[in-house]
Amino acid sequence: QVQLVASGGGSVQTGGSLNLSCVASQYSFRWYCLDWFRQAPGKERERITRSTATGPTTYSDSVKGRFTTSPDSANNILYLQMSNLEPEDTAMYSCAARICSSEDYKHRSQGTQVTVSS
Repeated sequence: QVQLVASGGGSVQTGGSLNLSCVASQYSFRWYCLDWFRQAPGKERERITRSTATGPTTYSDSVKGRFTTSPDSANNILYLQMSNLEPEDTAMYSCAARICSSEDYKHRSQGTQVTVSS
């Protein structure tokens, strides 16, 4: 059973940076793709990164150029490096796993809160 744990959230000021981690147990990067999501109060959950088995990760327009994912395959961790944060980035962030050939998410983490103040 794959288990995902997201962590690293916190409070920063506009322009600051945070690094989130998604630790996956009983997991293989060969079979699953991990993506990051966020949900702001009163808004729908938004997928902000989409990984692929063989190609590059894609980013939503809202975070492109500011957020970057980096995998640590040896330790089954996917990092989300967030820079130049804006108040609009305030949200609950989580990660989720799907079979790479599918859009059906099989496993989700709990959330980690990111708050950006102006």
